[in-house]
Amino acid sequence: MTNIDQIIIETIDNDPAAIKDEYLKKITQIDQLEDLEKIRLDLFVQNGAITQLVKKIPTFPVEHRKQVGQRFNEIKDNLYKAYQDKKEILEKQALDAKLVADKKDLTLPVRPENDGRIHPITQTIEEIMTIFGGMGFDLAEGPDIEDDFHNFTALNFPAGHPARDMHDTFYFPEKAPGTKLLLRTHTSTVQIRSMKEKGAPIRIIAPGRTYRSDSDMTHTPMFHQVEGLYIDKDIHMGHLKNCLHQFCWKFFGIDDQAIRLRPSFFPFTEPSAEVDIKCTRHPDRIELGVGDSWLEILGCGMVHPNVLKNCGIDPEIYQGFAFGMGIERIAMLKYGIPDLRTFFEADWGWLQHYGFSPYQRSPI
Repeated sequence: MTNIDQIIIETIDNDPAAIKDEYLKKITQIDQLEDLEKIRLDLFVQNGAITQLVKKIPTFPVEHRKQVGQRFNEIKDNLYKAYQDKKEILEKQALDAKLVADKKDLTLPVRPENDGRIHPITQTIEEIMTIFGGMGFDLAEGPDIEDDFHNFTALNFPAGHPARDMHDTFYFPEKAPGTKLLLRTHTSTVQIRSMKEKGAPIRIIAPGRTYRSDSDMTHTPMFHQVEGLYIDKDIHMGHLKNCLHQFCWKFFGIDDQAIRLRPSFFPFTEPSAEVDIKCTRHPDRIELGVGDSWLEILGCGMVHPNVLKNCGIDPEIYQGFAFGMGIERIAMLKYGIPDLRTFFEADWGWLQHYGFSPYQRSPI
């Protein structure tokens, strides 16, 4: 025993050399990584044996503190090296055991290659474009990052509308007063940009991503919508109902799929309606086209005169209708997908089940 070891024992009533020998012996006998991790925790964490020794250095006389610190560091280094050496040995043993257990049988036949799948969202968007394209609608697109005018003001949203609230909308920090940008909350912004750019008459659909600060079993922060717009002279609610009726027949593939328009309110249309489709609700599924129950699938209405004015179109000459629907919602109904969240989980098994072969599918 050295002189400094004697001083340490007399001062703190503890023999660090004995601690070192005890744990070196334990490390030698360990044969599992889990047990070795327990040793590390016993020694080196905040309340470990070595850490507690180092904390006692200030209790020694000033003339001995340097030697005591050097002694404690020497013990710590010896133990840590022993721990690392043992860890390396045990990790190599574990890897060797895993390689033996995972040995492949080279006589087995080769697994077939997995086919790629078209995501149901992509399939649904293409079906929507095909149906409305057949009715003369053009495809329109716009930016995901929008300003307040295109997302709210031009669409007749009043200043205190809940949709403008920070809890409902993803806003970016303002770079200067009045320059607040946001992630669009609907693809109606594309309608505004298209009317300002092309004027009237105009007939477009605008599918795309939209964003709202909402997340639960039936809502996701990012989702997909498609908006439709038809502006011309002498357009009325009868044209709107027929357009949506034709869409439901073709999309769901049910010739007698009944729909109804139920009065509602939206800031950008007047009058406004929600569209319901006839269905039967079973415990585990919804059967469309039959029964005496109804399910809402989209909102619509005649474009508000204020919206036309905001886009430079004279409402005394032109009028028209607009509609919007959630793409995930109608995809779930058509393809029997029970949980909205699965659209975004990138699960290969789910995509194999609900996805579409790029070589065998039909747009509609």
